[in-house]
Amino acid sequence: MMDETTPPATATEQEASLLDQARDALSDAGDAIRDAVDGVVDAAKEHPAAAAAIAAGAAAAVAGAAYGISKLREKDTADS
Repeated sequence: MMDETTPPATATEQEASLLDQARDALSDAGDAIRDAVDGVVDAAKEHPAAAAAIAAGAAAAVAGAAYGISKLREKDTADS
């Protein structure tokens, strides 16, 4: 917060401050992602069958969505 004794920040100082804030945010996000990945890896090691089932289900869902999209696109091109 700026009071009467604080000189206004220059554009360069503001850019540097924003850059520092962005770096801090990215660092925090990177830490959170690393923690999440570590948790997933640990869970997969503890329960490999469940992890395999989840992966198979996710793959089936992606394949089903891709198939559905391809059918919708075929229908769109046939109607045109």
